[in-house]
Order: sequence, then structure tokens, then C-alpha cells
Amino acid sequence: MTDFNPCSDAASPRPLWAPWRIAYIRGPKAKECFFCVKGDRDCLEDHVVYRSKLAFVLLNDFPYTSGHVLVAPYRHVSTLTDLTAGERQDVLDLLIQAQDVLTKVMQPQGFNVGFNIGEAAGAGVKDHVHGHVVPRWSGDTNFMPVLGGPRVVPESLDDTARLLREAFAAI
Repeated sequence: MTDFNPCSDAASPRPLWAPWRIAYIRGPKAKECFFCVKGDRDCLEDHVVYRSKLAFVLLNDFPYTSGHVLVAPYRHVSTLTDLTAGERQDVLDLLIQAQDVLTKVMQPQGFNVGFNIGEAAGAGVKDHVHGHVVPRWSGDTNFMPVLGGPRVVPESLDDTARLLREAFAAI
């Protein structure tokens, strides 16, 4: 038997287990937009970490890395061009504030920040525009989560939400 070589084309891929995803895969699909539902209520279980006048910040329930947050307007629109000037400004301001808060709380070495607009672009929720702020560290899985599914998330969502709420409150 030879040693596993992840760079070899001939190497068989080894499974990377993510058992927490099965509840999402097999579970019932919500009929309502979860951004609209979470935007309308104030529950700690929703992992909403900050609210502004026209938009809010929440943890991604299926993060690429610890601290992966989403920024969404309260209003249900599918593209950036559908946003009002005020909504666009609020969303952009929150993307920047989220990056600042994540820098203070988690000390990442970089970020991926952006929008997936439309199903073909990878939008999991294609009808409610939202941005992603993904903290990155040297040696993390880079784009493996996007291409292959694995994620390394060493901190619980509840713990991350608590830390980020405290940091946003200090702004």
C-alpha cells in the first residue's frame, strides 16, 4: 500500500465527513425566505449579531470558516440593482463593519467578501440578495468549501454570535 498523496491524480479521494449537513439536506425546506423571517424577529437562536436601519448581519448557519457572516437588507429583493440607494449604502457599511468586528474578535489574516447573484453564480438563496464576509487564515481550506464541501469550523455558532454581538455593541 502506498502513502496517500493529495496532489496525485491517481490518488483516491478520502472522505471528509460533515454529519451536521445531513439535517439540512434531509430536513424540510422552508417555504418562507429565512432572511425575511430572521429580519423580522429578534431571537438569539437566529444568530443575528447586529441590526441597522435597513439591513442586518447574521452568522451563516453552514459557514465556510468560523465567523462567516451574511449581510442582508430587510427588504426582499433579488439583486443589488433592486436596492434603494439607502439600502445599498447600509449593506456596504455593514460589510465594512463586519470586517472590522471580525478583525478585532478573530484576528483573521484575510477575507473573502462578496455576493453570489443568481443560482448559476452559486447563490443558495437566490431571491434575497445578501453579501458574505468570510474570515481567512493562512493554511485554512481556501476554496475547498466552495468546490468540494469540507469546512473547518472550530467554534460553535452560539459562541461566535455572542462574541460578535459584544463587538458590534461596542461600535
